[in-house]
Formats: sequence, structure tokens, C-alpha cells
Amino acid sequence: MSRFMHVSRPTVDAWIHRFETEHCAGLVDRSRAPKAPARKVWLPLMIQVYHLQKRHPDAGEFRLWSLLAQSTVSMRTIGRIMAVNKLVYTDIPHVVRPGSKPPPQPHPYKAQRRHQYWFIDGRQMDFALPGGKWWSIVLLEGYSRTIVAGAVAPTEATWVALMVLYTACLRYGVPEALIADSGGAYTSNAFEAVCRRLQIQHETIVSTQGESYKNWMETHCNIQRRIYDYQFSLATTPLEFERVHQAFMQTYNTTAHHGLLQDQRYPPIPLEVLGAAKGRLYPPEDLARQFATMLFPRTTNRYGCVTLHSYHFYVEEGVAHMRILLWVYGEQLRAVFDEVVVAEYHCRYDGPTRKVRDIRDGVVYPTRFLSPQGSLIPLNARETLVVYRPTPLRQRVAPPRSTGIRQLLLFELASVGAG
Repeated sequence: MSRFMHVSRPTVDAWIHRFETEHCAGLVDRSRAPKAPARKVWLPLMIQVYHLQKRHPDAGEFRLWSLLAQSTVSMRTIGRIMAVNKLVYTDIPHVVRPGSKPPPQPHPYKAQRRHQYWFIDGRQMDFALPGGKWWSIVLLEGYSRTIVAGAVAPTEATWVALMVLYTACLRYGVPEALIADSGGAYTSNAFEAVCRRLQIQHETIVSTQGESYKNWMETHCNIQRRIYDYQFSLATTPLEFERVHQAFMQTYNTTAHHGLLQDQRYPPIPLEVLGAAKGRLYPPEDLARQFATMLFPRTTNRYGCVTLHSYHFYVEEGVAHMRILLWVYGEQLRAVFDEVVVAEYHCRYDGPTRKVRDIRDGVVYPTRFLSPQGSLIPLNARETLVVYRPTPLRQRVAPPRSTGIRQLLLFELASVGAG
């Protein structure tokens, strides 16, 4: 029958049952709305649960539901009542009350002018290159949030921090203050000495004591992680990592920054806010002199070689006739061009004479400055040549000989005096 009526068998069974019990009145259409709507929680039940919560403050909804012993109330209903009671009643034990937030305090290093505060820090990247994980060391100008210098390195060492600081000072001048964490690269004697000579107020913070917020580089690291970590993870060599790092700094400096919007600085682009403002400017020679114990600026010849303290060695033919920086730290001499290490040598630095000696075991790195024409003799690790050119000794100038005429005159005068 259900097949001819085009209805399901349970529907036919329901009609027959309604006709048998109610006769023709049972066949009238009825509303499908529920006859008894869902019951709301009554106040007496809430009070009852409240007293149970005071006696058993650490019990959960299941335990209170079983203590209540009311089968007409579900366990989830008891849980909702408990949540409401914790908001309404303040005398329920072990309930953590969120305290009122203190009013926001001004940032201790909030820059009011350009180059007032610089911030420096390093971040170990999440991906690994051959040899381990590398670091991104960045220096940030506080007023405009501009990255004024940055570098990549296998370690967060003092020489890398000084290299980044020198590059920033060469481009933008010297700031009033520099904020850094208490890592060894920024608290070393060499780094502190350079800050004193440049009259930079060097402030250090202790991240483990809740002072991370004082260094705005923490915010920068989060931005770097969100917008460029995927591109960083695709790098498989230091050369690729350095190229992506350069692209990141360019992107960061030329796109809008939310902090600049909050400070109402328009357009909210770091490089636009910084403009042409400079800090305290030093001539390049004087600035290099402040890093004198570690930094030796040199200009390469047409073959990409330089001379340092009687040692002549190869750096990179692709940077011929360019000014490079020779950094000496520990037993390593590194040739740096545009914040990139292009060559590295083992050396020995003589402190009393302030000279580098015994330069050997050179390594030339593949960088973006490689000569497009290649080199006549390809150089790689352990194949670079170091030539020692001793300074020739100065020959003493012999006093001029007296002529015979002069001697004769002296003899005549002596003879005259004796007579």
C-alpha cells in the first residue's frame, strides 16, 4: 500500500496507529513543533550546584553531577551552571580571578627622534644548512623601524656584530644609544670598547628576567618568521641564504609597518620615515680608526688581491678595485664586502705591534660577487696563494765626502795658524 501512496511504511503505520486510537481526529494534520520546549535552568538548581561547588571546589562537572543525583539533568547542563556560578559568585574557592590590567606604560626606549635608539640582535634560523644552523644578525633604527644593516653568519660572534655596527655607522652615522641583549657577542670587551670610542650609550637587557619587550628586535624576529621563513627554508647553501636575506631586508624596509601606523607616521614605510636623516657622521678613515684593533680597510687590485702587513693574498676577482674590510678576530682573518664574507684566512695577530702575521690556509667562498667571466686559474679552498713581501731595509745615506780642495784649504789654514 505504501508503494501506491508514495509514502514510507513507517508513515502508514503511524496513520493506522493514530486512527485506531483517535479515529478520524487522529488523521488531521498536526504541527511538528515540540510539545514541551527545552527546559531552562531554574534558580534553585543553580543555588544547589553553587553550594556543591563551595564544598567541593576542585571537583569537575561529572563529580558534581553524580553528587547531585538528579537523572533529569544532564552532565553538560551541570557544567554550564558551574561556569555561570564562577562568574557570578566570588566566594567559590580556588577560582582564579583575572585582575584588572595595569595601564600601559611608555616604552623605556621609545625613540622620539631619528637615530636616538638602535636595536641589535641575532636570530638562529629554524632551518639548517650544511654544517648546522646559521644566524641572521640585524640592526634596527628605532624611530622608523628601518633595518640599517644586517648579515648572515654561522655563529653569533663579536666580529659579526661589529661588522653590522660598522656598516650601519658608515651608511647612517653614529646613534645616540644602542640596545642589545646580554649575549656574549654584545657584551664582549671588543664590542664595549668600540661603543665607548664612538660615544654610544650601550644598554643591555636580560631576556631571562622578562626584559625582552625592551628590545624591539623581538618584534622584528616575529615579522621575519611570518613573512619570510618559508623562503628561508628553501635555501640549501649559504649563498642562497644570503640572497634571500638581502631580499627580506629590502621587502621589510619598503612595505608598511603596523608600528608606524600606531605612531601615526605616514607613509608607514620604514625607509620613507627615515628619509635622509643621519646620526653623528665620521669620515670613513676616522670611523675605521675606532675599530682599529680589528678592522683594516683595503682596496683590491685588478686581480682581486690585497696587501696587509707585508702579506699579499687573494680575495675575489669579482670585487676588483673595490674597498673591502679585513676583520681580524681570534685566529681568523675575514675579507668582507657589502656585509658578505668573500674569503677567510687563518692568521696570528700580534697585539704589541698590532700587526697580523702568518696568514695561511685560505678559503674563498662562492658569493654573489663572483666574476661573471670566471678566472684564468680557478681558486677554491686551500689553493689560494699567500705571498710575503718583507719591507726592504732602508740604506743609510753616507755623509758627503769632502773634496780635495776643501781639505787643502783646511791644511793651509792650520799651517797659517801654526806659523
